[in-house]
Amino acid sequence: MIGDFDAAFFAEVLVGGLLSGVMYSLVAIGFVLIYKTSGVLNFAQGAQLLFAALTFVSLVERGVPFPLALLLTFALMLLLGLAIERAVLRPLVNQPPITLFMATLGLSYVIEGVAQLVWGTQVHELNLGISDAPLQIAGILVSSFDLFAAATAALMVTVLSLFFRYTRVGLAFRAVADDTFAAIAVGLRLPRIWATVWATAGVIALVAGLLWGARLGVQFSLSLVVLKALPVLVLGGFDSILGAVVGGLIIGALEKLAEVYLGPFVGGGIESWIAYVAALAFLLVKPGGLFGLRPVERA
Repeated sequence: MIGDFDAAFFAEVLVGGLLSGVMYSLVAIGFVLIYKTSGVLNFAQGAQLLFAALTFVSLVERGVPFPLALLLTFALMLLLGLAIERAVLRPLVNQPPITLFMATLGLSYVIEGVAQLVWGTQVHELNLGISDAPLQIAGILVSSFDLFAAATAALMVTVLSLFFRYTRVGLAFRAVADDTFAAIAVGLRLPRIWATVWATAGVIALVAGLLWGARLGVQFSLSLVVLKALPVLVLGGFDSILGAVVGGLIIGALEKLAEVYLGPFVGGGIESWIAYVAALAFLLVKPGGLFGLRPVERA
């Protein structure tokens, strides 16, 4: 594996990494939506992801039919997003970014505490009915579950792109992201837009939570998936949905390739930290990310 280069094996590792990166992108997209329209780095995204997965699997285990459990969790995540905007973001409007960040950090512990109080702390197995059997495509073995996750992410990105480009609410999102004061001047109602954004981020947390819960099991460490999104955002840019996707693909591929080809030289375990090394190096070269917009400061 280290001596003679095996092109087929390299392709399998690369494709596996790219498909894993799609899972990171799903989490990162939730960050981007909030940051793009309100300038808040929502550290509670991981807790929302955990809350969605825990709610869904707990309802299913109590005999609620799968479609109804999904519908109820969907409605709950919408309400949770609206409640966060109303109770946390709105009272802290115009506060320094560090204040907003600390508020979302505290909120993450509140959400986890409520989830623990309501659903308990036991680990749950989440079965979405999707096989993880390997498929052979063009001579490359690919996980069926990873393909499903990639297709889900692609559908979500497509829907969001169309939403931002062709709907009135989406255009309002873009206007607020481009220039908040100009958006206010033309009569856009920021509280309503922010509420919609947080509700949308809650739905994204639901999708990401179900996919990550099915892969890792629904447990409280699931909220730490949020840490995997940070290198993705550094590479892609905190205000770009496309950047979240591209950054996720890069990080996913980098982790798998580094573990297989560099791991033997450093004793293994490189997959858990190589993304942060790459993010740190990237910050020194291009702090705004590949697709992020550099703010213009006026003297």
